[in-house]
Parts: sequence; structure tokens; C-alpha cells
Amino acid sequence: MDSEIEVTQAREGGCLILRLVGRLDAVTSPGVEKDVSDMIDGDELKILMNFKGVSYLSSAGMRMLLATTKKLKMLSGKLVVSDVDPNVMDVLKMSGFDHVIDLVASEEEGIKHFAG
Repeated sequence: MDSEIEVTQAREGGCLILRLVGRLDAVTSPGVEKDVSDMIDGDELKILMNFKGVSYLSSAGMRMLLATTKKLKMLSGKLVVSDVDPNVMDVLKMSGFDHVIDLVASEEEGIKHFAG
């Protein structure tokens, strides 16, 4: 089983886009959370996470999303998650995260979310 996650960065429409590929689990989530937290500390307050390549999301991954959302909210920032795999979306919906996190269908829609 592969315990790697790859995160690439891009910038568009005034937001930082993080494209994730791999599994967000107990092994990979703490590193991603630390990296994103450091980005927020560096004044990145508009973050779009593209989950197109995320094939698995554990409770640790959900905790990372929640911690990121809370930290950004405290700083008047925002996290938007796009391109969520149907299986991962099921996990988010079953846990009620679809009411806590801004989920959009595409990266383009996410960028518009920040403009509005």
C-alpha cells in the first residue's frame, strides 16, 4: 500500500491552489496539515484544495480539513475543496463535512467562489 501524497502548488484568481494526489490518511495527513498551516502563517488565506487525485480520505484527513478550515476562518480566510472523487465525497457527506467545508465541482468553480 502506497503511503505517499504529492502536493503541487499553483496560483490563480488570487488564491493558492493545492493539487493533491494520493491518500490522505494517518500517515500523510499530519505532513500536509503542517505544510498548509505554514502556508497560512505565511499569509495564504485563500486556499483551494483540488482533490481530483485523492483516492482515499481517513478520519485523520478529515481532521486536517477541519483544522485548516477553522484556522482560516479565524483569520478571515477560506478553504474550498474541489474535484472530489465520488467515494471520498460519500465519506464527507456521511460525516456531515459537506455542511462544514465549501465543496465545489471544479477548480474553476472554486476560483469563482473566492471572487464572490
